[in-house]
Amino acid sequence: MARGVNKVILVGTLGKDPETRYMPSGSAVTNMRIATNEQWKDKQTGEQQERTEWHAIAMFGRLAEIAAEYLRKGSQVYIEGKLRTRKWQDKEGKDRYTTEIIADEMQMLGGKGGGSAGAGAAAGAAASGGSSGGGRAAVNDSGGPPGDFDDDIPF
Repeated sequence: MARGVNKVILVGTLGKDPETRYMPSGSAVTNMRIATNEQWKDKQTGEQQERTEWHAIAMFGRLAEIAAEYLRKGSQVYIEGKLRTRKWQDKEGKDRYTTEIIADEMQMLGGKGGGSAGAGAAAGAAASGGSSGGGRAAVNDSGGPPGDFDDDIPF
């Protein structure tokens, strides 16, 4: 039997600051909403049309901590993850369902609220979870540049 694929890739803008909570185990959970925009020209009227779609994002662990520290309302972000629908009960006891994206990877992009380039690059690389993504650099814990730079530098 063939396996299914549950993969979501979004590039969007945060609608408000991320909200972070901590589980009893001490692990972070960050929730945020990002907007994606779609534009097209109406074939009948020739007018430019636009639609905004809002997406609920949930992050866990170190990725959640990085998002909470560096992302703010207006930040542009690249998210990779999977769709998950969960069931919960409202105050009246009625069953409700929420579909959200569980983020596996996050990359901060430039633009409004993106923070400094150095902080964004470091956080984005750390947020990749050490996966072997194309062109992503690893972050070392010493705070210095990656690689072995023990050589004497003449300046």
